[in-house]
Amino acid sequence: MIGLVDANNFYVSCERVFNPALEGKPVGVMSNNDGCVIARSAEMKAMEISMGTPAYQLEGLRRRGVIHLLSSNYELYGDMSARLAQLLRDTCPEVAPYSIDEMFIYLDGLSDTQCQALGTALRRRIRRYLGLPVCIGLAPTHTLAKLANHLAKKQPHYAGVCLLHGESATTQAVLKQLPVSDVWGVGRRLAERLAVSGIRTAWDLREHDPKRLRKRFSVVLARTALELRGTPCLELNAVEQPRQRIMTSRSFGKTTGVKEELHAALRRHAQRSAEKLRQQGSLARAVLLFLNTNRHRKDQPQLSPSTMIPLEAPTDDTRAILEAVREGLDQMYRPGFQFMKAGVMLLDLVDAQQYQLSLLQPTTKAHPHLMKAVDEINQKMGQGTLRFGMTDADAPWQLRCEHRSRRYTTCWDELMEAGTHPGAIAAARVKREQQRLAGGKRLAKARANGFTHHCHQDQQR
Repeated sequence: MIGLVDANNFYVSCERVFNPALEGKPVGVMSNNDGCVIARSAEMKAMEISMGTPAYQLEGLRRRGVIHLLSSNYELYGDMSARLAQLLRDTCPEVAPYSIDEMFIYLDGLSDTQCQALGTALRRRIRRYLGLPVCIGLAPTHTLAKLANHLAKKQPHYAGVCLLHGESATTQAVLKQLPVSDVWGVGRRLAERLAVSGIRTAWDLREHDPKRLRKRFSVVLARTALELRGTPCLELNAVEQPRQRIMTSRSFGKTTGVKEELHAALRRHAQRSAEKLRQQGSLARAVLLFLNTNRHRKDQPQLSPSTMIPLEAPTDDTRAILEAVREGLDQMYRPGFQFMKAGVMLLDLVDAQQYQLSLLQPTTKAHPHLMKAVDEINQKMGQGTLRFGMTDADAPWQLRCEHRSRRYTTCWDELMEAGTHPGAIAAARVKREQQRLAGGKRLAKARANGFTHHCHQDQQR
C-alpha cells in the first residue's frame, strides 16, 4: 500500500503554527518581491481571490484588515518540510518526498485496517508535534493515492484519511465523475487531445487500451491508465531522479546596473546551486549565466545577455564555479543597462561516484572535505552562515519582503519570544543588550587590570 501525505495550504499553515492569531482569517502568501498571491487559506479562497492575483490589487483589503498578506518565508517552509519528512521516517519504512508539502510513504505488508489506523495516527501525530494539518490518501498505486488524498481533503466524512482500491465501487464512481484533466500527470493540452479521442473522464482513460495509448500518446500515459486500475507502474525512485541541470535565479528588489552588485547576486546564486549539486552527488562540466532587464519598461534600453563557461574538469567545488561566474560576468556585462534578474545554471551534470578521471584532462584543486564542512555548518547553523564573499543586506538585488514573518526555526536572532505584552518583549531585549554591553566593559576592564598587574610584576623583577 502507498500513501500520500499532503499538508493543507502548507505555506499558510506554517505561518499559523507560529501565529495562531491568523487561524480562521483570510491569509495569503505572496511570491518573490511581494508580486502576487501564490498560497491562500480556505477563507481567502471563499472570497474568490484567485491564485496569481497581483498583490497591489489587494492592498486596499490588506490595509483595512480584511485580509492578511505575508511575504514568502521559504527558509521557514523548507525547515518545516524537513521536519515533516523526518517525522514520517521515524514511523514509516520508506519515505519519498515529492514536493515541499507532499510525501509518499510505502507501507508494504500492512493490511487495510492497519494502514487506515496508521494513517489516522500519523495525522494526529503531525498535528500534535508540528502543528500542521495534513490529509492522507492510501491506495495500491501512486496515481490512486493522489486521488484518495484529494477525496480526503474535499469530503469531510473521510476525516482526513481515505483508502481506495482499484476495483472498489467507490473508486469506479469517483473515476466516472472525475475529468481526465484532473488526473495526476495529465495537463490541459493533453486533456484536449484525449477529448478528441473520446477520453473525457478518468474512467474513460482507465478503460482505454494501454497499447493504443502508448502508440498514440506516450508510455507514461499508458502507465497512468494501468495505475488507475490498481496496477503499480511507477518505481520508488521515479520521483527522486537526479536533475540534469540545476538553476538558481531571482528577480531583484530594485533594478541595478552596478557590476559589483550584479557580481554579488550571481555569486550568491552560484553558491546555492553548488550546494544543490553536492546534495544530489553530481559534478558540473559547465556554468551558464544570464541577466535580464525589465521588459515591461519600454522607456529603458533592453538587454538579456547570457554566456556559458566550460569548467576545466567536472567539479562540485564552489570556488571553481565562482571563478567561472567572475569570468562570465566580465564577458556579458555592458554598462548603461538596469538589470532586474540574474541566474546561474549548472549544466552537463555527471554522477560524482561513477565519473572517471582522464589522464588527458586537467585536475581541479578540489577540497571535498572543505566543501563538506561548509555544507554541514550551514545545514546545522542556517543557510548562509558560511559563504564566499560578503553580501550587503540592503543591496538592490536582495528580495523585497516587507511583510515576512520571522524565521522561527532556523535563525537565532528570530526565535519566538514569550511575554505578556509586546512592551515586555521590547524591555527584555533592551535588558539583554545592556547586560551584553556591561559584560563587555567588565571583560575589557579585567584585561586591562591584568595587563597592568603583569607590567608591575615585571618592573619589580
